[in-house]
Amino acid sequence: MINIPRWRELSLPGGARLWVTLASAGFLLAALVSHGRQLLQLSLDAQGWCWLLLGVGFSLVSLLANAAAWGVVLRWLGHQPRWSAVVVLFLVSNLRKYLPGGVWHLLARVRALQAQASPESPVQEPPLRTPQALVAVLLDPLLAAVAALALVPFGGWQAGLGLLCLLPLLVLLPRWLNPLMLRLEQQRASQLVARGLLEVAPEELPAALPGYPWPPLLAELVFVLLRFAGFACCVQAFDLSFAIGWGGWLAGFALAWTAGLVVPGAPGGLGVFEAVLLVRLAAVVPEAPLLAVVISYRLVSTLADLVAALTARADLAAVRNRRYC
Repeated sequence: MINIPRWRELSLPGGARLWVTLASAGFLLAALVSHGRQLLQLSLDAQGWCWLLLGVGFSLVSLLANAAAWGVVLRWLGHQPRWSAVVVLFLVSNLRKYLPGGVWHLLARVRALQAQASPESPVQEPPLRTPQALVAVLLDPLLAAVAALALVPFGGWQAGLGLLCLLPLLVLLPRWLNPLMLRLEQQRASQLVARGLLEVAPEELPAALPGYPWPPLLAELVFVLLRFAGFACCVQAFDLSFAIGWGGWLAGFALAWTAGLVVPGAPGGLGVFEAVLLVRLAAVVPEAPLLAVVISYRLVSTLADLVAALTARADLAAVRNRRYC
């Protein structure tokens, strides 16, 4: 009789997401307590506040770029996106990533792709089948993560990390990407169905992807670079650009941002991004100013998410009012 390893059956009480969140929050709290006095001694002058305001602007533009990149994903998959509807849907649903569970922004986009055709539909075609909609939604963050990791080598060799972070580009080859997307689609579908959030026919399979996703990958790369521009403004606000050079900052940000995107933790990557960035750069950057940069960037990016969502929602309401007047 073959013995099956029982470690596969083990699970953490409350789930991995809870423990990752607690570990990240505990690490950040310890850092804040350790450097609290030094943080209180830091202050921003007028120029520093202008850098933070510029960071909000870059973060807002990055959200528009992310929405446009999702439209490129839809087009690459063979759909016909309504660009204005794609942008509004993306920005309105983006704020839901902060809700517990971390799936509500994705679910909103899936349901919109499945809805009957209307001027607010993100695609100019009949409703998509559930597997098609899930692939269209899940491919966006996957490509964003690969694009971000491709920027890590700008920080140098880094004991082989720079080369290692290029390997995910090979995963996007059709022979690897098709089975990966099938697995992700089935896994996410089963999770949503189990929670009563989605109905899906188990025999349905998504169509094969059309090739290597160069157009959406490049669009996601522009998005990540704009996201980094918002972070770079926070670095400038505290005069830390001299510490390791922009290549090092870009590599650290890209790695931490990817971790916040893919590691199961608090909604919106809260805590995971900050913890990874501190671990990665604390050895070469003064920790108190680095903490100030991390905290300010979280506030800047969250404010941008809020402004973008409220503006898009107001625009959507105005369009509806004009339509029914």
